[in-house]
Amino acid sequence: MTADNSAPIAVPPSASSEEQLTRILSSLTDDKAEDIVQIDLRGKTAIGDYMVICSGRSTRQVTALSEKLAERLKSELGVLTKVEGKETGDWVLLDTGDVIVHVFRPEVREFYQLEKMWMPGPKTAAK
Repeated sequence: MTADNSAPIAVPPSASSEEQLTRILSSLTDDKAEDIVQIDLRGKTAIGDYMVICSGRSTRQVTALSEKLAERLKSELGVLTKVEGKETGDWVLLDTGDVIVHVFRPEVREFYQLEKMWMPGPKTAAK
């Protein structure tokens, strides 16, 4: 019991980044996201373990994909997600702390080309 005689608040166990990634990919696939790409960030940056980038066909689908994903992560894994950009529906960022998800309209995704920034480039031979 707490000092005010109320029951302690139960905190669900935190889902691992791998569990989050699996559920995120499943949710996006179920909701017909397009061109889903996952990027392993472990050892590259402290912003998270994984990044997922995908596209929705319209602002409405981008918004719906992000809303459903945030709801599923909370209800199924107890993971709270920070969401940015949902108001415009061009590019929504969802951040679980371990996994960062970018949901784009195709034109906006092409403009920013985040995959090129985070994906490993071709290895070149030393001369």
